[in-house]
Order: sequence, then structure tokens, then C-alpha cells
Amino acid sequence: MGEKHLISRKKVRYPVSDYLQSYLRRYGRIRADSIRYDDLLRFTAATAVYDEKGQDTLWSTVLYRDSERPEIHGKLLSAYAILKANGDMSITDHLYIDRVDLCNHGNTLPFRIRVVNRINENFDYFYVKRIDANRIYGLELEHILSPNRVNYFLHRRTIIEEHIIGIPADAFLRESLPITDFDRVRLAKEFVKFNERCFVSLLGDMHSGNYVVELTRDFEQWHFRIHSIDFDQQSHHWRMEVYLPQFFRQNEPLLLLTIRNLAPENVLQYQKEERSLIANRVRVSDNRFNALMEVMREDVISTDDNIQRLGAQLARHYNDNRFTACSSMGDLVHQSIMLLLEDSKPATSPHVPL
Repeated sequence: MGEKHLISRKKVRYPVSDYLQSYLRRYGRIRADSIRYDDLLRFTAATAVYDEKGQDTLWSTVLYRDSERPEIHGKLLSAYAILKANGDMSITDHLYIDRVDLCNHGNTLPFRIRVVNRINENFDYFYVKRIDANRIYGLELEHILSPNRVNYFLHRRTIIEEHIIGIPADAFLRESLPITDFDRVRLAKEFVKFNERCFVSLLGDMHSGNYVVELTRDFEQWHFRIHSIDFDQQSHHWRMEVYLPQFFRQNEPLLLLTIRNLAPENVLQYQKEERSLIANRVRVSDNRFNALMEVMREDVISTDDNIQRLGAQLARHYNDNRFTACSSMGDLVHQSIMLLLEDSKPATSPHVPL
């Protein structure tokens, strides 16, 4: 199965280069005025947030002085308007900031903002985080290569992200695993596809705390889709297994579900389907993927040692020495996609190992 913790050290944050900023500006990802992460650090107190069972969620609700709260909440509503309506503040006429929570673990220590409609009490969330180049590349690759669209923007050294709807996978695996045989097959199929997408794009650290499961009713059955929500380990680590969700112990229920419900030939079929879908998304991306690769291949988002070690492992896996010639993590991602476009073999064996 692999180790419980494939990543032992906290990743350093990499700055966003001028070249990457140019790309982001070209595609409307940069805003001149908005909330800054440091603005939200001006809180004076914090209280722990517990779930309905009384367990600590590792989030804390932060409180601001009366003199500062209107300014901070106003900037947060403006950021929400940018995410939802390209800055049209009229959508916030009946909205208010109900809560600002700070996550007490992880690389970016994000803030989670709860927005409530005072007319009908409907609510939504969005996130304010420190900027990190790996995360930006992960968000862009997710937007281009996956079936999931990603909405976010940058302001200086801050990233503001839309909430990704779904059941947190760790809670889903504890409480909501499907009952019917048909649902189990559908969920196993989605896990195979998710595993393939992560490996092809070199998105790492997809244990059950870093993705959500979205359920959609399809006639009498459920359809499942897995969405990544954490992109801090995009193309950074040296271990190949970090980019394969099947190797994380937290994902063991999904791995066992897959082994029990899918024959090896079905796994291979779904891997090929997902690779074909990724290839088609690249072809219809209107050169956005190529523009991203031009930037990513020149950028520094990992160490030389990580690049060389991961390149050697990928070369052995694919039996392709072009990976050993790669000099950046962007080169490795690019070569992975080029193999896919050449209709190469699936990224993982159809026999998903324990």
C-alpha cells in the first residue's frame, strides 16, 4: 500500500515570477485592488471551531476590533463580487460576512470566509491564502486538464479562491460510502480516473484530506466526481508515489473498493478513457496549455535534486529516457502530457497494488 506519510517535510512557498504574472494577467487572473492576506492577520482573538460531534476541526473563528471590522468585511465582500460577478457589487446588497475562520495546519494557513444572504439565510464560502507558485500551476492545470473549472484571482501576494463544493473525502469515507453494487462500481471508476489525472499532471499529496467527492443524482443512481482542493504539492516532490493517490493510506477504502469491484481490464479501460479526455482538453484549450508550459518549464518550483530523482523514476516507469533530460518540473509535466498525446500507455498498472 505504501507509507502512511509520503511527505515528511513542509514545503517551502515559491514566489510568482514576472513571467507567470504575465500569463495570469493575460487570462484575467490578476486584480489591482482587493483584500490582502495580511489584512486578515489583524485579528485580536480566536475561538476553536468544533463539528457537530464536538471534534476540533482545526479551524478557528477570528475576531476583529470594531474599528477595523467594517473595512475588512467590505473588502471581503468586494473580493466575493469579483469571484462571482466580475466585480459587480450589486450582488452583495443583501450579503454580509458571517464568519472568518483560520486553518491552523497546512502550508498556507488559509482563511475561510462565510458569506450569508440576509434575506433567505443561504450561505457560501471562499478562501484567502498566501501566494505560492506551485499552487498557481496546480490550479491552472486543474482548470485546463480536468473536468473541473477553477475560479480564483491574485492580488499582490494573496490568492482568493472560490469554494469547491463537495463532501470532504475523509468524512465521505467514514460516513457515506455507497451501498449498492452499481454505486460502488461508479465510485471505483472515478477513483481510477482521479488517480490517472493526478499522475499525468504530477499533482501530489492527494490523500483524503485534500479532495472532495461531489454526488449528482443520475436517474435512479448516483454519479460521483472527485475534485482536488489542495494544490500546494503540484510538481514539487521527488517521489513518484506522491503523485498517485492509490498509495496514501488515508485512501485505502477507495483502493480496496476499486480492487473488489473492477476487473483489471476495466481499470485499464478507464485509464485509457481518462487519458483520451485529457488529450482532448489539451487540444481544445486554444493554446492555453502551451502558454502555461512555456512559463512553467522556465520556472523554479522545486529543487534540482527533486527534479533529477523524479525524472529518473518516471523514465523507468515509462521506459522513456526523455524524462532524464528534463531540467525543471515544468519539463516533466510537459513530457508527461506529450506522452499522453502520443497515445502512450496508462500512467499506472491496471492491477492497482496494495
